[in-house]
Amino acid sequence: MPEGSARRAGIALTERQRIAWLRLIRSDNVGPATFRDLINHCGSAENALAMLPELSRRGGASRTIRIATVQEAERELEAAERHGARFIGIGEPDYPPALRQIDGAPPLLAAKGDLVAATRPSIGIVGSRNASISGAKFAAMIARDGGRAGYTITSGLARGIDTAAHRASLDTGTIAVLAGGLDQPYPPENIPLLKEITDGTGLAVSEMPFGWEPRARDFPRRNRLIAGVSLGVVVVEAAERSGSLITARLATDFGRLVFAVPGSPLDPRCHGTNGLLKQGAIVTTGSADVIEALAPLSQLELFGDQVVEEPERLGSDILPPDDDDRAVIVSALGPTPVDVDDILRHTGLPAATVYLVLLELDLAGRLHRHAGGLVSLAMED
Repeated sequence: MPEGSARRAGIALTERQRIAWLRLIRSDNVGPATFRDLINHCGSAENALAMLPELSRRGGASRTIRIATVQEAERELEAAERHGARFIGIGEPDYPPALRQIDGAPPLLAAKGDLVAATRPSIGIVGSRNASISGAKFAAMIARDGGRAGYTITSGLARGIDTAAHRASLDTGTIAVLAGGLDQPYPPENIPLLKEITDGTGLAVSEMPFGWEPRARDFPRRNRLIAGVSLGVVVVEAAERSGSLITARLATDFGRLVFAVPGSPLDPRCHGTNGLLKQGAIVTTGSADVIEALAPLSQLELFGDQVVEEPERLGSDILPPDDDDRAVIVSALGPTPVDVDDILRHTGLPAATVYLVLLELDLAGRLHRHAGGLVSLAMED
């Protein structure tokens, strides 16, 4: 097993904190990045919940923001318990350490199965749903050898390559990342496979609420988690517009290694992987290519002691921006995504003021967040 893989740092949430965190992330206009900014500004999830109406009003909300109730959070916790699952906070010991490091990591993950799987270094394996026999065999070989080398294998429970990777790593540990709630696995034919995973040494995770049926737009979010959990992602057979290429792009954004298996130029299932190779992905013709490249990463203390705690106070005493400052910041925004540093330079306003106005606009539904920390103004209909 890779050195340091059993290291589990973090601080457990109290049940009161867990309920407050769940309420906050399930409230309107609160995504992972907004959640983090709210905690930083308000000091705790409970304080943030109390301040949501005022912050969204100052951002120009056209209606009262919907805040998840205690009862709703308690019902979701009870649903998780009924399904043998639990919610893991980003600062807790069982939260995947690599995922913790990405921008916009989910504050809470629903998880079912062996939680040890989440804390070990992981290899992501993704590829075509319509996999060839040789593609499925190759994915299984990488998964089997990677598992024997001490890695958890992470994939998306889809047909084809995902299924082959999960099956080959059932004995050594695999993580299935779901696009919907843990009680809404997709595709239906892989429900027995999911049960094998969670009954054994594997784990199923999702950031979506229980009861949430996966939609097309939820799968890129699932791909983001696969890339975030993994130290490196292996792409086996991917067409030019495959979702696997989204996973590869996200992995690159997160500083992960991307491996691609070369294939016949005549096979449409290989056009995407061959394209990745042209873009600099690591040529992968055997398990050793992956294991040897990841060995230095898995042996380093990459993740340190970083945990996300609720500080007593990190800015709740900042005075609300005046209308003039708010107008300057709004006028600097437009439909084109811009970097927050550019807003700071353009407006000349203090960082605390700019970040607070962006938070207000976000909660009012007037701000879009983009990859790389870029933001844009939501245009009115």
